[in-house]
Amino acid sequence: MTRVCFVGSEDSSLRAELLSRETSRAALSTYTLAEPFANSIAIDTVSLGTAVSLCNDLNWYLVRFVDTVLIREPSVSTAEWLSRELASDVRNRELPPEETDRYLTVYGVVDEQLVEPMYVTRRDGTVPEYDLQEVDRTVVVRVTADEFSNAE
Repeated sequence: MTRVCFVGSEDSSLRAELLSRETSRAALSTYTLAEPFANSIAIDTVSLGTAVSLCNDLNWYLVRFVDTVLIREPSVSTAEWLSRELASDVRNRELPPEETDRYLTVYGVVDEQLVEPMYVTRRDGTVPEYDLQEVDRTVVVRVTADEFSNAE
């Protein structure tokens, strides 16, 4: 199963926004909704293609109410997420899965809230330690080279 997680922007209640609108409510109605982080919605889909298609279907809402889209595809990594753009590149075969692990965004998690992303490159197969603040844990997200260079 491929998991998609929408992390809402600070100024919105993501669940309320998505479920109060007929089109997004209908798109999400066949899924069981989870909340792995504060103000987030996660769902399991049958494939990476389905996950990317769902993001495309909900794009109007995502640009308005979502700060971050995370996609976890077990055939790429069971522990790390992919950005929406990277997931699209993998699905479209523009980038092989084995070449997705160089550029990373590492989020700290404090009280189940994603905080202050740190942009790093994997070195010698390891992820640099998150050092921006004291956190409960971290979430590693693989990103495209363009996303990485635009963040710096």
